[in-house]
Formats: sequence, structure tokens, C-alpha cells
Amino acid sequence: MIESTKNLPKISVIIPAYNSERTIGNTIKSVLNQTFLDLELIVINDGSQDSTLEVVTQIKDSRIKVFSYSNAGGNVSRNRGLRHAVGEFVSFLDADDLWTPDKLQSQFKVLQENVTAKVAYSWTDYINANSEFIVSGKRINVNGDVYNSLLLNNFLENGSNPLICRKALITLGGFDESLSAAQDWDMWLRLASKFNFICVPSVQILYRISANSVSCNLVRQEKSCLQVLDRAYKERPSALKHSWNISLANLYKYLTCKALQKPFNRQKGLASAIFLWKYFLHDPAKLQNLNFTLKVLLKIVIILILPTLLDKITNQREVRRQKTATLLNGWVVEKRPEDQKGYPGVFTVSS
Repeated sequence: MIESTKNLPKISVIIPAYNSERTIGNTIKSVLNQTFLDLELIVINDGSQDSTLEVVTQIKDSRIKVFSYSNAGGNVSRNRGLRHAVGEFVSFLDADDLWTPDKLQSQFKVLQENVTAKVAYSWTDYINANSEFIVSGKRINVNGDVYNSLLLNNFLENGSNPLICRKALITLGGFDESLSAAQDWDMWLRLASKFNFICVPSVQILYRISANSVSCNLVRQEKSCLQVLDRAYKERPSALKHSWNISLANLYKYLTCKALQKPFNRQKGLASAIFLWKYFLHDPAKLQNLNFTLKVLLKIVIILILPTLLDKITNQREVRRQKTATLLNGWVVEKRPEDQKGYPGVFTVSS
């Protein structure tokens, strides 16, 4: 007997989790605190060796479903979750990221209002290990056929962003399990080649930056991104002559900036120098962007010669910023029910 669809949740949220004991509790709470209630939360325990499973099972909510497997990586875990999902729409969430409470409600609403769109996305801000704001993400608002825009850069920025029609994901066969990185960009491009996108112009994803994140393996990131771009341009060869160099320049600019994130060391400084050179070679507007190139080059030189000096400078700035935040914190908590970046009601806890 086939179960009636009216008894099924409208949205399936999938969290792949591997050794995520420190963050997954808050990540799950950011899902359970959604204003959209008609959901199931599927946690794929990807062979965790820490107390991830114990943390998850201690959270009591009938919408949570936990499945444990041997370790196979993020792509496989997302596809495993997709096979368990029954919702009309699916959203993936990394086990260390957070959502604002209105994320699913807003994205579901625009998909209901724009029936030709099968993917809704929002904007991202970046947070640190203590859930403190670091930097704003891209603020790009394009709708409909976004394929050419996605070729230039992954403006969705991460795998915790979109709400997607489940049938569209199944039609495309899920995530490419052969990719060691850039699997989200590949998935969004494949979706964009077939379906329309719609934007919610609001910050609703808080992406956590950590030294252990997959995106920190820059050589692997470069290789996978080039593979994704090569395949994507073959899908739409008419765009090749117009934007190939721009795509490469944007990629190497991103990798340069990633290599220049803390902690600083000579190995990362050398990697950033190589990426900066490749950026300069491919940038069609290299003369107009010369000021940026020279500033980054100066930072690279400092890292290569005196990496500890830059660490000291940035640490001093961080201490001053934290002191200022501490002084203002009491006023912020008393005066308004939102955090300092204006994420109303988002669940964040400093570790």
C-alpha cells in the first residue's frame, strides 16, 4: 500500500556528519528552530569516531532520523540521505553550519510563487569556530537561467545553501561521488543546465570557516574546480570563448584568498603566490586590477619572510575587536533580540 503524500513532510533536510561532536548540536537546533515546521531531518552518520552519534541521539524530536554507515565522504553521504528523503523539496546542511530561522520558509515561499524554478538560494555570511561573524559573502541576485553566471563563480558559495526540488536531484543522479572537492558547484551547475533558479536576497546561511574544512585543501580544490569547469563548458560550449578566462581568473582569485587565511605559514604563502600568478595570467582586466594584485603580493612577501609578524598583527586586531564586542554585548542583548550582524533568533553558542 502506498503511503498518502499528505502524510509526508514537505521538506527533507539532510546533514552528513563525520566527527562533528562540537558543532552538530547547534546545527541541528538551527533546523529544529525553523519557522517552517513540515520537515524531516535526516542525519547521515558517516562513520564518526567521536561522540557525534551520542550528541544527535540525545536531541529528542520526532522529525529526526539517524542513519549510520561506514565512512565514505560527503558526496556519498548526501546521496545516501537523498535516497532516504521523502519530501517534495530537499536542502543539505553541513554539520558545522547554521541557518537563520526563516531560511526554509523564505525559500519554500519563492518556489511556490515561481513554479518554473526548481532551486531557491539565499546569501551567506561567514563565521568562526565561536559562531562569530568574520566576513560577508557574495550578494548576487540572479534568477531564471543562471548557468552562465555560475560558470563565472559559485555564487551560492556552499553546500548548505539551496532548497531544491527532490525530483530534479533524482533526475540528475545526485552528487558526483568521483569528485574530491567542488561537488556542490558541480551539482548547482548541473541543476542550472536544466532548471531555473530563484534568489531570496537575504543572509540565511552562516558558513563556518575552520582549519579542518575540506575547502582548505587547496591543491585538491584547484584540481576539482578545473574538472568541474571543463565539464561545464562542454555542456555549454557557446560560452567558452566569452568567459573561460574570467572563470579561471575568478577561481584563482578565490584560491589566492583562501591560501592567505590564517594560520599563516610559508607553505601557504608559496601556494598563494602560485595562485596569484595564475590569476594575473588569466584576468582580462589585469591592468585595472593591478592595485589588488600588488596589495596581495605584499601580503604574500610578508608571509614568506616573516609569517609570525602577520600573525601578531592580526591577533592584536582580533583582541581589540573582541574587547569592543564584549563592551557592547550587554547593550546588544538588552536592546534587541538579534545578534550583532542582524540574524534574528539564530541559534549560536560560543565554544
